[in-house]
Amino acid sequence: MTLSTVVFDPFSEEFFNGPYETYRRMREEAPVYYSDEYDFYALSRHADVAAAFKDFATYSSARGVDLAMVRNESPPPHKSIIMMDPPEHRHMRSLLNKVFTPRAVQSLRPMVEEVIDDCLSAVDPGGFDLVQDFSALFPIEIISRMIGVPAEHRQQMRMWVDDFLHREPGEVEMGERGIQAGTEMAVFLYRLTKERRRDLGNDLLSRLITAEIERENGEHGPLDNIEITQFAMLLGGAGAETVTKLIGNAAVVFARNPEQWRTLLDDRSKIPAAVEELLRYEAPAQYNVRCSRTDVTLHGVTIPAGKPVFLIGGSANRDAEAWTDPDTFDIDRDRTQAQNLGFGYGIHSCLGAALARMESAVALEKMADFMPRYEVSFQRCRRVNMQNVAGWQHVPVRVLP
Repeated sequence: MTLSTVVFDPFSEEFFNGPYETYRRMREEAPVYYSDEYDFYALSRHADVAAAFKDFATYSSARGVDLAMVRNESPPPHKSIIMMDPPEHRHMRSLLNKVFTPRAVQSLRPMVEEVIDDCLSAVDPGGFDLVQDFSALFPIEIISRMIGVPAEHRQQMRMWVDDFLHREPGEVEMGERGIQAGTEMAVFLYRLTKERRRDLGNDLLSRLITAEIERENGEHGPLDNIEITQFAMLLGGAGAETVTKLIGNAAVVFARNPEQWRTLLDDRSKIPAAVEELLRYEAPAQYNVRCSRTDVTLHGVTIPAGKPVFLIGGSANRDAEAWTDPDTFDIDRDRTQAQNLGFGYGIHSCLGAALARMESAVALEKMADFMPRYEVSFQRCRRVNMQNVAGWQHVPVRVLP
């Protein structure tokens, strides 16, 4: 067996600009990839990634979900739900599942439509940045309203999240700007939580304040202010970034596949299917990192216990063993072929997936009305450099007559 020469560097400019050819080679040549430079392993085939997402006993989240966290031998004393394994995770998840029920999400649709209409009505159809002037604005407005953030602070939340997730090429650890943004956002939400305790309202913070949770010792009790702050930070970040990137990706992908856009314009009932295909074809979240709890042998390679393991959903969703013509964007594709890993899988699948799907569907519907014919200035498009996120920072567009 010859050693593969493929190089997977999730912190490189090459990765940010499109990793799909690298993924293809990893699936073929190194399905259990090892990085000498960063000392991590990576799974890229659909069957392996899906199985690992579900196997929390082997691939633990308790050390975190990115390389910097997992490499740190001492996890932070206050953990977010994404850094929990069962049974602790189950107790926290059941609390939030009550918030994101299908019925609760659908009740938000009028508000979502209003926010998206407001954002689109403010742009110049003769030329605007679809990300900066549209898709970056409405998701944070929606999730911040839900959390209970006052109107004047909602876009500041977006700026904090952007800085918190930003990584320069080659940067594994969070930079000074990211640390400052995370600290400022945590302090703001902590203070807001304390204020809300004195004046409860009809928002997520108030629901978290009044909720009770079962602890590991079997006792029931309320969440403390730090736990609520962490929930709010997670919801704010995930609730903003996923849809922002998905809609930015949509504008570019449909411009490169105009026949698919025409299919959508001709039959709006295909919008939910288009959202699923966008998630499969270019998911905003490309990977999650776990820590191996025991030695694991796959495809002749042994992953030692205690090592970071990248579960690359973005590669799994392009695996020809799972999907027919996986590198083709097709909103009419048979989605029963395999599990779409665009929102993760297993116990840590995206909490707000129903909300993100609904927001994305409404946004595509409104875009079809507003810009049935449009062009993208591809040479001026710029991608983001972000922790595990794939998408665009700038997508200049012009609505055509």
